[in-house]
Amino acid sequence: MAALVGHIRDVRPEIVITTDAYGGMTGHPDHVHAHRVTALAVRSAGLPGFCPGTGAPWQPSALYLATHPRSAAVAVGGRMARSGTPAEALYCSEDAWITTTVDVRPWLPQKLAAILAHRSEVERGAAPGRIAALTPAVRREVLGTEWYIREDLGHRGGTATELSA
Repeated sequence: MAALVGHIRDVRPEIVITTDAYGGMTGHPDHVHAHRVTALAVRSAGLPGFCPGTGAPWQPSALYLATHPRSAAVAVGGRMARSGTPAEALYCSEDAWITTTVDVRPWLPQKLAAILAHRSEVERGAAPGRIAALTPAVRREVLGTEWYIREDLGHRGGTATELSA
């Protein structure tokens, strides 16, 4: 984690994006772990005494968690869930938690290529394999929007502003 804290301090991003705590709609253990490490590193990078020697403290202003709202998970679940998995069993967030929606249809070819690059998962029938089996029209519907939950990380140092009554 020290390497990630050092990278954040070096790059000094305003925002960082990672998966939600579920690790995405499938709950893949690698994605869950990526969420945990990233969220901890982002919060820790602003602590002056944490990971000495990795640069000056830096706190991004926000962490965006890539997620799926329940309504989309239910709609998409019928097309993406493994056979026999009810859509309600998919990992998702409450619709009211979504703070940011992005139309990514202009970049769909690049997104699809990145997903399908996971050859072993395509061959095993994991989510990339199920995506590969969709028609282009359904892929556009399923992959054309991305949803995020913004977590404001608060004050980054400096002088506190006093409020007067």
